[in-house]
Amino acid sequence: MSVGSAVLSGPPGFGPDVEAEIVLSRDTFSIRYDMDRETGVISRRGHALEGRSLAGTIVYFPAVQGGVAAGWAFLALVGRGVAPAGVIFGRTNPVMIQGLVLAGIPTMHRVAPDPFTVLETGDRVLMRPRAGRVELVARRGTCAGIG
Repeated sequence: MSVGSAVLSGPPGFGPDVEAEIVLSRDTFSIRYDMDRETGVISRRGHALEGRSLAGTIVYFPAVQGGVAAGWAFLALVGRGVAPAGVIFGRTNPVMIQGLVLAGIPTMHRVAPDPFTVLETGDRVLMRPRAGRVELVARRGTCAGIG
């Protein structure tokens, strides 16, 4: 896949375009049980991203679990300056999306192809929610300040 071409596409999402490092998770996500809302670090033991800060990254999760706490939890992350720059889901639910929208965090869902087939954690991507596109900007290790 060439740099600058669309690597993921899906229905239009929410929020402005954002460029950042992408972090890919094979595990689902619960804002209430998987993340330390003080630090923005995945804190659930055994989670694929355990110990990883999501602050300032674009993160992909294949699906969500729950979401009742999404609104206040994402707002808390934004208020502390430790929120992800964007969130992409394979599958999600309205409550999780409402929480991201309330917090002003760009979001997309139902993207294809499977992100693991075209991207790696550490790649720099441009997430264009309104266009329903995620574009590769630079491969991991070739970005200034990354790798």
